[in-house]
Amino acid sequence: MSRKYFGTDGVRGTVGQAPMTADFVLRLGYSAGMVLAGLPNRIAGVRPTVLIGKDTRISGYMLEAALEAGFSAAGVDVLLCGPLPTPGVAYLTRALRLSAGVVISASHNSYEDNGIKFFSGDGFKLPDAFESSIENALEFTMGCNSAAQLGRARRIDDAAGRYIEFCKSTFPFDLDLKGMKLVVDCAHGAAYHVGPHVFHELGADVVSIGVAPDGMNINDKVGATAPARLVEEVKHSKADYGIALDGDADRLVMVDSSGKIYDGDELLYAVVKHRAQQEKVAGVAGTLMTNLGLEQAIGAMGIPFDRARVGDRYVLEMLREKGWLYGGENSGHILCLDKHTTGDGIVSALQVLTAVRQSGRSLAELTAGLSLYPQVLVNVKVGRGFDWNNHASIQSASDEVMRALDGRGRVLLRPSGTEPLLRVMVEGEPRAVIEKGAQAIADAVRQAAGT
Repeated sequence: MSRKYFGTDGVRGTVGQAPMTADFVLRLGYSAGMVLAGLPNRIAGVRPTVLIGKDTRISGYMLEAALEAGFSAAGVDVLLCGPLPTPGVAYLTRALRLSAGVVISASHNSYEDNGIKFFSGDGFKLPDAFESSIENALEFTMGCNSAAQLGRARRIDDAAGRYIEFCKSTFPFDLDLKGMKLVVDCAHGAAYHVGPHVFHELGADVVSIGVAPDGMNINDKVGATAPARLVEEVKHSKADYGIALDGDADRLVMVDSSGKIYDGDELLYAVVKHRAQQEKVAGVAGTLMTNLGLEQAIGAMGIPFDRARVGDRYVLEMLREKGWLYGGENSGHILCLDKHTTGDGIVSALQVLTAVRQSGRSLAELTAGLSLYPQVLVNVKVGRGFDWNNHASIQSASDEVMRALDGRGRVLLRPSGTEPLLRVMVEGEPRAVIEKGAQAIADAVRQAAGT
C-alpha cells in the first residue's frame, strides 16, 4: 500500500510541519470519516461514531479540534474523552461498540511531535487496507455535508474510571497487591490520572512520579524511555518494584528493588514462563529487534517463536494469523491477547505482577533462565526515502562486522517507521566487537547519506 502519510504507527511528525498541521489533520479526519461513512456493512441510516482520545501534549487541543471538525463535516459523530492511554481508547472503542477510535499522540517522542493513530471497532489497530483507503481519500478535495447531515460531538466524562476498572479486571480476582510498594512513573503522559489509581486500588502502596503534565514535559527525563529517575526513586523509597510507562502508556519498563531495569524482552519472558507452567503456550511472536537470547530461551521451553516486522501492529498481525496469544517488542510493547487487543503498559505490568504473586518468586528469579546478548543500537539521521540497500559501502561495512562476529551475533539495519532515521543494530559477543561494528556501519551510513 501507499505509505505517503502512514508509518508503522499511524501518521506522525513535528507539529507545525507537514503532515502535523491543523489543515492536514482536518482533511485526515474528513477522509477517515468518508471511508467510515462508506463502509458496505454499515447499518443504513445510522451514523458512524468515533472516539477521540489524546495524550498531554499542548498540541493535542489543536489537533483534537481539527479532527473533530473533519469527522463532523463527513457526517460522523464524535465522542471526546480527553487525555487517556492509547490502550484505553482501544478498550472503550470496543466496549461502546463504536465505528473506530482515534488517538492523538506521538507515544515516546518529545512534546514537539504529535501523531494520529486509528483503531477499528473491535479494538485492534486498523489494517493496512483501511489505512490505504484513507490515504486514497486524502487525494480528493475536501467537502462538507449540509447542516442537517453534520456529525454531532459530545464528551465522555467517565472514560478514565471505565478504563481503570477494565485494567483491574485483568488481574486475578483472588489476588491483591497488599504489602507491595510500587513506584509508578507515568511520563507526564496520558496515564497520569489513571495508572497510579489502578495499582493503589488493587492494594499496593503507590509512589507516583511523572504525574504533573504541563503540555511540554511529556517523556522529559521520565517514563519508559528514561528510567534513570525511576531507578533513583525505587531505591529512595525502598520500593519492591518500579513501573515506567511512556507518553501514551502502551509501553512498559520495570525496575526491581536493586535498581535492575527489565526491558520488554525480559518482561515478556517472565509472563510466558509463568503462563507455560499453567497452560499450553502455542507460540510467541517477537520482532526483528527481539534479542536472540529470548528466542533461544523460548525455544528451550519447547515453545515455537517467530519474528514479525518491527512495530507492535505487525506482532499483533502475526499473533492473529497464527492463533497465538503472547508477543512483544524489547521496547516494552507486550501483547497478551487473552487480556487486551493491543499493547498496554498497565495491563502488562499487572501480568508481570500476577506471575510474581502466584509464583512467590521475584522478577529476578522469574527471568533467571534468560541470558540476553549485548545489543548496540545507533540511530543515524538520513533523508526521507533514503535506501541503504543501494549503497555498496554500507553493505561492505555490514559484511565486515558479520565476519568479525564469526557466527556469534547478527546485524540489522532498518528504517524507522516514525522518524527520518536508519536504525543500525549489532547484537552478539564480545561487546567490544559489536560496539566497534555498530559505529563502523553507522559511519558508512552517514557518509552515504551525506549527514
